[in-house]
Amino acid sequence: MNIEEHILTIPDFPKKGILFRDTMPLIANGELYQYVTNEFATYAKEQQVDVVIGPEARGFLFGCPVAHQLGVGFVPVRKQGKLAGETISVSYELEYGEAVLEMNTGSIKPGQRVLICDDLLATGGTIEATIQIVEAQGGIVAGIMFIIELTGLNGREKLKGYPIKSLISYD
Repeated sequence: MNIEEHILTIPDFPKKGILFRDTMPLIANGELYQYVTNEFATYAKEQQVDVVIGPEARGFLFGCPVAHQLGVGFVPVRKQGKLAGETISVSYELEYGEAVLEMNTGSIKPGQRVLICDDLLATGGTIEATIQIVEAQGGIVAGIMFIIELTGLNGREKLKGYPIKSLISYD
């Protein structure tokens, strides 16, 4: 499958100087979407995960079908103020600003093996914050998976020591 043909490159989004890699055309192609989620699920099985996590919003689009395929739960990581009830939060830096991520307290049980799914690894800030939330609840990050890795932004450096898989990469 040629994933690259279904990745849209949009210059100057969300701000000038950013080259945005959009996975929405990939999702619109049923066969390719199924292929990608199967790749994620295969990796998750290899890592023996108990639960799948996805940061808002594209992590939901890939994490939910993977969790369904595995027969395990899915836990969303959301932007600040989007979850009801008690939450645990972490602030972090994006390549174009700052943000806060939250997860409901108790969503991860101590010792649970977690797969973190997202569409893209850039600077690693979002996933680093997600890891902090998982580990603060006693979860074990068993694997992290992306469709795209932007190698020139060195996000993998922030995630040293964790098993990472990306389907494609761009400099």
